Amino acid sequence: MIYVATITESIEAAKEVLDRGELVAIPTETVYGLAGNALDVDAVLKIFDTKKRPAFDPLIVHTHTLKKVEELVRTIPLAARQLAEAFWPGPLTLLLPKSELIPDLVTSGLDTVAIRIPKHPMTLELLAILDYPLAAPSANPFGYISPTTAEHVNQQLGGEIELILNGGEAEIGIESTIIGFEDGNPVVYRLGGYAIEEIERVAGPVKVFPHSSSNPQAPGMLKSHYAPRKPFYLMERGQLAQDQSVSTGYLLFDRYLPDVAESDQLLLSPTGDMQEAARNLFSYLRRLDQLSYAKIFAEEVPEIGLGRAINDRLRRAAAH
Repeated sequence: MIYVATITESIEAAKEVLDRGELVAIPTETVYGLAGNALDVDAVLKIFDTKKRPAFDPLIVHTHTLKKVEELVRTIPLAARQLAEAFWPGPLTLLLPKSELIPDLVTSGLDTVAIRIPKHPMTLELLAILDYPLAAPSANPFGYISPTTAEHVNQQLGGEIELILNGGEAEIGIESTIIGFEDGNPVVYRLGGYAIEEIERVAGPVKVFPHSSSNPQAPGMLKSHYAPRKPFYLMERGQLAQDQSVSTGYLLFDRYLPDVAESDQLLLSPTGDMQEAARNLFSYLRRLDQLSYAKIFAEEVPEIGLGRAINDRLRRAAAH
């Protein structure tokens, strides 16, 4: 395949493309996003079309200051403001009552908009010079592994978009935590880049909402998601795949299986570091998917810190 997207570090070049109503892949601290003018319905339609994303799955809106957020929503509850002040810029998305500025297409007809302030300095600089916020889901074909480098985007969408803003490898490697509010109380709709323990230090105990299989209330809630193209299965920690008749690649947490060639195994973090494991998750899934294995097995990681978000992605990748 011939990739034709321009990969650049020029923020002005990205602005020029976005101002024309076209799409740009942008770096964030979580994953790369496929960005367009969130207030331009035609640009938003291009996002759905390019990703082949169903229109019932809402998009996340990105801006650069809390003041700008206030212009895009009707109100910010006290609990939401406390979370915003504690965690923005960063991998936190809040579901807030949308203002009339936000097209219904962005929110899939919902009355709330998913919104965040990303931490990546290059994208913050871009947002600061734009006259509009950016709608930006992950820059990958719908349902596939999220991209954590500019080259990942180029491999998947390089023939369909004009420009990729290269901000290096994503620091966190999994998508943002999404929090909504029921009767003023925070509810986690998607596990992500902030561990539940971090959220609860600010917000107190929170309810974690199970993902849904249709009509999601927030972006990234579909049951099957983040999946490689090859058959992908979960296994018990330290367990060998029962069927050894075909070549198998393994995605493991911190230790190799003794009866398998180490060349067929990737460790998310040999030292058991959950941040390193999260950062490597999508990149290693992609690597295994591109090698000659007939199937891929992965083990879940301990349910601590970002481990819950990692396991959420693994379970959904295996859901099909």
